[in-house]
Amino acid sequence: MNVMINDISTDLDTTVQGVQVAITVFLLVMAALMIPGGKLTDKYGRKRCFRVGLTIYGVGALLSAAAPGLGVLILGNSILEGVGTALLIPPVYILATLLFTEVTSRARAFGLISAMGGIGGAAGPLIGGLITWAISWRAAFVFQALVIAVIIWLSRDLRDPLPPNPDRPFDVRGSVLSATGLTALVMGILAADNSAVLMLVLLAVGAVLLAGFVLSIRAKERSGEEPLLSTAVFGSRTANLGLVTQSMQWLMLLGTSFVVATFLQVVRGYDAIETGVIFTAATAGLLVSSLAAERLARRRAQRTLVVAGFVLTIAGIGVLLALVIGSPSVWAFAPGLLVIGLGLGLMLTPSVNIVQSSFGEDLQGEISGLSRSVSNLGSTLGTAIAGTVLVAGLTATPDRAYGLAMVVLAAAGLIGLLAALRLPRIAAPGRS
Repeated sequence: MNVMINDISTDLDTTVQGVQVAITVFLLVMAALMIPGGKLTDKYGRKRCFRVGLTIYGVGALLSAAAPGLGVLILGNSILEGVGTALLIPPVYILATLLFTEVTSRARAFGLISAMGGIGGAAGPLIGGLITWAISWRAAFVFQALVIAVIIWLSRDLRDPLPPNPDRPFDVRGSVLSATGLTALVMGILAADNSAVLMLVLLAVGAVLLAGFVLSIRAKERSGEEPLLSTAVFGSRTANLGLVTQSMQWLMLLGTSFVVATFLQVVRGYDAIETGVIFTAATAGLLVSSLAAERLARRRAQRTLVVAGFVLTIAGIGVLLALVIGSPSVWAFAPGLLVIGLGLGLMLTPSVNIVQSSFGEDLQGEISGLSRSVSNLGSTLGTAIAGTVLVAGLTATPDRAYGLAMVVLAAAGLIGLLAALRLPRIAAPGRS
């Protein structure tokens, strides 16, 4: 979507802000429904949720390809693909945790998953840009549907180590409160450049709804009922810090992707394929460091890897600021994106492993949903906050708006770094 901004806005007669809303709503739907999605895996089984999620995503991709306007695109891409992703992602992490019980082998599994996820996120601009340039942006969504069909076929023999429990209760009230609360908060951020009053109202409503969610789960636990999210998942200081690092990592990844792609297309005038090619630098960085995750996990403590990842990523943002502003060369983006990719790839795997390994099998559905929800909330905030800063000043002061948006992302990196520094010092797996 990021490299299709100009093509989509022209074809559907909308604006950059309209496409930003579509991207943000997609990420928001994932974040809001990831916890319920993780919980449903216990009730209906990991494999079934995975395949149902894939099917919903595929339908959304086809609907997006045929969209006559922004509204239908939001329905297909933002809503249906968002719902599908919320159902299919938690089973991946739960199955990895259940099937790989030893720390090093689990690190290898999470390393491959995080590497493919990160590389997919970074390579998406190149693939989407190539298809958009060669055919059209609509063909890119058809390509998504074809990939989904292949995954559904490959997953036919997937083994679920735990049987589903159809009698397990599902907390509908908690799901509604958490989803609407997160939605109100993010929509408040998106309203910042249009109406300060609306922004404050939405932020206040979101805060009240999330407070109601917390009270709701506590009341259910006191009455002996099963809430959407057990308060036990917040009982681990290590996991809580790990969740903060996850959120900030994805905030920087998606925020950088949106800001750089928008700046390249709207200000510098690059097309989809040129924008996608530039992002190969980030893809290369992610590929190198993510695929080294297993070897690094054996030699270095997970805390060390996360701290080093944030330092590298913040440094990469600094390089982007230093080289890009005032330089007409497109290659000025490459060094910064490469360093950002290296930093993010270095810490995506250990952060996930820290959180998932903090709990036993009985809480894997909940912590997986919470972990993915927090990560996607970070992605949502990255696009919403940095994107709003960029779009607000894009026409008047484009270079300044780009610089401010990147500074916001660097500040998020500092928050993640502080959280990483507070993680416990644990020896690397395999060391005595």
